[in-house]
Order: sequence, then structure tokens, then C-alpha cells
Amino acid sequence: MMGAFTLSDSALLLIDHQVGTMKLIKNIPLEVVKRNTLALAKTAKILGMPVVLTSSQEQNVQGPLLPELEGILREEFAARAKRAGIVNAWNDPNFKAAAEKTQRRNLIMAGVTTDVCLVFPTISACREGYQVQAVMDASGSPHDISEEMSRRRMERKGVVLTATNTLMAELAQDWSRPEGG
Repeated sequence: MMGAFTLSDSALLLIDHQVGTMKLIKNIPLEVVKRNTLALAKTAKILGMPVVLTSSQEQNVQGPLLPELEGILREEFAARAKRAGIVNAWNDPNFKAAAEKTQRRNLIMAGVTTDVCLVFPTISACREGYQVQAVMDASGSPHDISEEMSRRRMERKGVVLTATNTLMAELAQDWSRPEGG
């Protein structure tokens, strides 16, 4: 049974939210995915939670990470793990090392495409003993069937599916605290 995620034991991992790859999302409005991804980044920044960013082949059609992420997470953006093409970000030594460096056992992940960018690293991290929540409204897929199959696959392997607002409430714990506002 997964315990609650708190600020002291959680890290946010944002995977491949790149301007080109974003255009592949068809099962959820693109603006919703973008808004929620940026909301997660802002929440982590405000709450002082560690964030790891990664991208894949920025020089190709995937394009650069969302420029707004640089404005919110300047240091994390500069330190992002630029993958040469490894599909499962967890298999990239730089990305995995950055995640391990946070020393957090609870990982919150969103990947631009659920069916490629999110499914594999969430399952890999679970296999290694991490508790993982996948933020489904900061991710999407080109087809409903690939989204559904990826969700089922993640859940079968122990990944908890969540949404941006639910996660923000879980982390804030109390809206009356300064961070809650």
C-alpha cells in the first residue's frame, strides 16, 4: 500500500515536454497538458521540491523543452538530462543519477506522451522499489487505445495514476500554511 507523498520524501520528474513532441498528443487538449505541466513545475518550485528534467534529441523534430520551464526552473532546466535517443528515460545514466541524487523514494512523473515517454520509466522505477505516481493530465497519447493500454500496464506494475490538482492537494496538505496559498 502506497503512503502519502510529502514534500520531504518526493521529487518531480518531467520527461520530454518538448514543443515538437507535444504535438503528438491527441487524447487530451494540448493546452491542458501544457497548463498542468507548468502548474506542476510551479508547485515544485514554490514548495522547494526537487525537480529533474529530461529531453530527447532536442535538435530533431522533438524540439526544445517548453521555454516556460526555463523561466520557472532555471537551474533544473540548465542541468536537464539531454538524452541522445534512449526511449526509457530511466535507462539513461544521467537521468537516473539525477533522480537518485534527490534522495527521494517517492517519484512524481509526467511524460509528454504517456504511451512512450511515461510508461517505461514509471514501471522501471517501481521495479527498483520507488513509489511512483504518474500525473495523467500532464501527459497524453496520439491514440485513445495506446493511452488506455499504457495506463493499464502502469497500474498492473504498481504505478498510481493521479491528476495535477489531486497531487497538488496531497503535497500542500494544508491550504492555510504559507505554501498552501
